[in-house]
Amino acid sequence: MGIVALAVSGLTALAFPAQAAAPTVVSLTFDDGNADQLTAAQIMNNYGIDGTFYITSGVINSPNYLTVANLQGLAANGHEIGGHTVTHPDLVTLPSDEATRQVCNDRVNLTNWGFAVKSFAYPFASSNAAAEGIVRNCGYNSARGLGDIQTRFSCAGCPLAESIPPGNAYNTAAPDQVDNTWTLADLQRSVTQAESVGGWIQLTFHHIAASSTDPLNVTPTVFQQFAAWLKARPATTTVKTVNQVIGGTLKPAVSGPAVPPQPTSGNLVKNPSLETMVNGVPQCWQAGGYGTNSPTFTTVSPGRTGSRAERLVVTGYVNGDAKWLPSLDLGGCSPVATPGHTYRLGAWYKSTTNTQFALYYRTGVGSWVYWTSSPWFGPATTFQKASWTTPALPAGASGISFGLNLFSNGTLITDDYEMIDVASSTPTAPPPAPAGTNLVQNASLETAGAGSTPQCWQTAGYGSNTASFSTVATARTGTKAERLVMSNYVNGDAKLLPTLDSGSCAPAAVAGRTYSLRAWYTSTAVTQFAVYYRNSAGTWVYWTSSPWFAAAGSYTQASFTTPALPSGATAISFGLSLFRNGTLTTDDYAMYDTIGAPSL
Repeated sequence: MGIVALAVSGLTALAFPAQAAAPTVVSLTFDDGNADQLTAAQIMNNYGIDGTFYITSGVINSPNYLTVANLQGLAANGHEIGGHTVTHPDLVTLPSDEATRQVCNDRVNLTNWGFAVKSFAYPFASSNAAAEGIVRNCGYNSARGLGDIQTRFSCAGCPLAESIPPGNAYNTAAPDQVDNTWTLADLQRSVTQAESVGGWIQLTFHHIAASSTDPLNVTPTVFQQFAAWLKARPATTTVKTVNQVIGGTLKPAVSGPAVPPQPTSGNLVKNPSLETMVNGVPQCWQAGGYGTNSPTFTTVSPGRTGSRAERLVVTGYVNGDAKWLPSLDLGGCSPVATPGHTYRLGAWYKSTTNTQFALYYRTGVGSWVYWTSSPWFGPATTFQKASWTTPALPAGASGISFGLNLFSNGTLITDDYEMIDVASSTPTAPPPAPAGTNLVQNASLETAGAGSTPQCWQTAGYGSNTASFSTVATARTGTKAERLVMSNYVNGDAKLLPTLDSGSCAPAAVAGRTYSLRAWYTSTAVTQFAVYYRNSAGTWVYWTSSPWFAAAGSYTQASFTTPALPSGATAISFGLSLFRNGTLTTDDYAMYDTIGAPSL
C-alpha cells in the first residue's frame, strides 16, 4: 500500500497545465479481437471517435471473439483493423520462419477479408531486432510495444508520451495495458501528462464489459466517461487511429514461408527436454491457462535428463488451470497431427497435487480449440511418467498441443515430453523381467494417487449399479487397502485396476506367455478377476475373467493363471470385481510370469 501511495503522490506532484501546452494525439487501441470490444466501438461511434483494433486472426469467428462481419462493420464505421499474429504467440521464443508465418499470414488473412492492414501490435509486447525486421518485411508500417510510457503503476522516469513521428516506428512506446485497477482519473492522467510535453499516447484495452472476472477489463461506464472527456479536450488534443499518426503507403501482403515437411514417426515434440532456450524460455514452448489463479513459470536445474526442467507454481486458485505446452502456432513448433489418428502422449513429472494432460488441436487458418483432457495423475515426489493415448483426432485438425496442468494450488515440475503417432509406431515387446518379479506397480496400494485411488491404479466398471471406492486402514500389510462398496445393483460390475495406460503403470507382458494373477481380499459376496490386455494398436480390450472366489471374512488370497497372452499384446491389467451388492476390500496384488513364479 505504501508503494502505491508513493507512486500516486509522485505523479500528482507533476505540474500538468490545465490546457494543452502542445499538440497531443491519443490513440485508443484494442488487442486480440474480443467480442465485448463491440461495446467500446459503439461508444466511440456515438462520440465520433475512431480506434485501432489489433486482430488475432486465428480466433475470429470463434466463441467470445469477433466475427469477420463484426470486423467489416468496424471498418465501415472508420475504425482501423491492425494485425496481432495468427495465434498470439511470443514471437521472440519462436524460430524465425514460424515468427514470420505468424506475422505475415495474419496480415494475409486480414487482407483476404478485405482490410487495408498497416499497423501491428506485438503479442505480450515481446519484441527484439529480429521481430522488428519481420514486421517490416511483412509489409507493416508500425508496431506497438507496451510499458515504456510512465503511469502511476510502472515505469517511473519513462517519457510521458511518444514522439511524433516515433524514433522507432517498429517499437512505438505506450503505457502498460489498461486493466481493472485503472480508474477514470488514471485514463485522464495519461492524456494530461502527455499534453504537458506534447506527443502521442496509445492506450491499450482488451475487454469492455459490465461484469467480467478478467483482470484486463474496463467497465462500459468508465470507458464512456473517458470518451466523453476526450471529446471535450482542447482542439490541440485529437484522437486518431495508429495509421493516421504513422501514415505511409499500403504495401502488398506477403505470405510467410511454408511449413516444411514434418516427421510423422518417432517423438513429434520439438525441444522435448526443454534444453534449447531463447530469451530465458524453452524454444517452441509457451505458458497457457485460464480462469482465476496465479501461475508462476520458471526453469529449474537439473532436469530429469539434461540441465533443466520446467516448474509451475499455482497460488490464489479459484478456478481454471495453468500449464506449459508446445507453442500454439502454425506448425513450426506444434506437433503435426493427422485426422483420424490416435497419439500416445507422455511426460515425466513431480507434483504436490493432481495433474492431467490438457489437449488442444489446430484447425482452419490457425485457430486452436480445446479438445479433451486425460484422467488425473496423482501427486509424486520423484519423477513419474504420465502416459495416455488420445481419442481419434477430429476431421480438419492439423496439429496438437498438450501439457500437464495444475487445477489447484500446488507445484508441478515437468520434463521429457513425447507424442507418438500410434499408427506409425511399432510396439516392441518389453524385455522379460527376471523370473519371480512382481510386475504390478504400487502393488500394496501404499502410494497415494488422485483422490481415494492409489498411484498407478484406477477405478472401472459398467452397467447399472452404484460403486463407492475408498482407502481404508484395514490393510493386510502396510497401512492402506482399497474398499469397494456396491449398492443399487441391477447389472454390470465395478473393480480397481492397474491404470489402463500406454506403459508407465500397466504391468508389461509378453505375447504367448501365461501369467499368475494374485490378490488378497475380504468380501461379503463372491468376486472374480476381470482381465484386460493392451493390443498392438495401444487399445485396451476385455480379455477374460477368472472363476468365482467365495466370500471371505478374513484376508484370503485369490489366484488365477491366465491363458496365453494374444499376439501383439504388450500389457495386462486385472482386478477383483463385485457384480452384486456387497463390500470388497483388496490389498497386495501380484502378477508373475508363470515361468519362475513363486509358490502360492
